[in-house]
This record gives sequence, C-alpha cells and structure tokens, in this order.
Amino acid sequence: MQTLTLSSVRDHLAEALARPLPGARAHEPMRAVPIGKTIPNFTHSLPPKPGSVLILLYEHEGEICFPLIKRPDYTGAHSGQVSLPGGKAEPGETSIETALREGQEEIGVLPSQVEVIGRLSDFFVIPSNFLVTPVVAFANGPLALTPDPREVARILRGELRQLIAPGAVQTKDILAAQAFTMRAPHFAIEGEVVWGATAMMLNEFRTLLMDRSG
Repeated sequence: MQTLTLSSVRDHLAEALARPLPGARAHEPMRAVPIGKTIPNFTHSLPPKPGSVLILLYEHEGEICFPLIKRPDYTGAHSGQVSLPGGKAEPGETSIETALREGQEEIGVLPSQVEVIGRLSDFFVIPSNFLVTPVVAFANGPLALTPDPREVARILRGELRQLIAPGAVQTKDILAAQAFTMRAPHFAIEGEVVWGATAMMLNEFRTLLMDRSG
C-alpha cells in the first residue's frame, strides 16, 4: 500500500481484515516488561469483562488520522493513560455496538457518521481484567470531536503516516501505577507515551497496514 488516501487505506484494510489476523505476532513486540525489584502481580477470580475500543480513521488537513483519548487522573489501573475510545460492554451489546456507543459518549461521534469495516484480534487487558475487541471504522464525512468532560482529559490526533513510519516504535522506562518500573515499547503521539494494551492493539493495526502478504 503505497498511496495514503482514505479510499486506498479502506480497500487495503477491508481485504486484510478478511484474512487471518496476526494477533500475538503483532502484540508481543509491544509488551512492556517489568524491571527492578517491584513486579506487578495481577490475579483475577472472575472471568474477564467484555469491552470494545474504536479505531476510527478520518481525514484532517490532508492527513489520515485516528483519535486517542487521555484519561483523567483517578484511582484505577489506567489513570492518566492514553487509550483508544472505548469501554465496557453493556448487557446484550455486540462488540461493534459497544465501540460505537463509547465513541459517541467519549468523543461525540454519532454511529451514523461511522462505517465499520471489521475487527482486530480480541485482546486480554490483564490489569483491568477486560477482554477487548478493537473495531476498525471509517468516518463517512468531516468530524468534530468533542471530549466527554468526565471521562476524557483531552483528545489526541494520531496520524496514520507517523504510525507506519520507520522508527515509529520507541522504548523508554516508565513508572506504571506509581509503583512499577516498566521498559515500555511505545508510540509517541502529540507528546504522550502510548504504551501497554493500546500500543499492542495499535501495532496489530499497524502490521495490517504494512504487511502486504497478510
């Protein structure tokens, strides 16, 4: 895929999403590794909760972009982190319905503005015990993104060209949950470190964009 237009990217992804997905092959290179003496230990007595996130492509000033959100600071596993719009499924929802609802609630995108073309591999988010389905979609027109004041500290604009550029994957040591030092492969987007589950899911998306053979 050489020309980055919204239609060419859509055609490429529609074909790639119909083939077997890379899954762990793309996830594992972005897995953060604990270093130091304090090692996180996450155990769960209940099965994982279903959830979805939305990878939404749209055009902005000649670039193909996708929104990310920075969570506010709170008492929880993902305080202050950058993630894709998304959250927990409500009873009876499909993964696509969850992703579209969360997109509307968190960044103000109506389901009628979105065309879903497929899903990536389900991903188990260990710290919060979620089984997350990334839903890939395209905006069918211009978007005005509006952050939910309770759930979103700011909206980031990721650019597809930067995501697939050589050197897009960086590594640094970070302090997670104010307790654990992690060596974290990540993407740097608008001054933020995008790491952990979000980076792993984005890397599967990136792999589909870059892997012509599937």
